[in-house]
Amino acid sequence: MLRLAEHGTPTAVIARRTNLSAGTVRNYLAAATQKLGVADRAEAYALAHRHGWL
Repeated sequence: MLRLAEHGTPTAVIARRTNLSAGTVRNYLAAATQKLGVADRAEAYALAHRHGWL
C-alpha cells in the first residue's frame, strides 16, 4: 500500500490496482500511518523508504 501511495495516488486508484475496496485501502494506510507514528501516508512512505523497508 505504501509503495502505491508514494506519489499521492488516490485511494480509489490503489483499490482498483490491488483489487481491494477503497475502505480496506484506507484502513491499511491508516494502520501503517499509526504504527509508524507519522501524520499522513506521505510521511509513512518517506519513513519506510528511508529505513529501506520499501
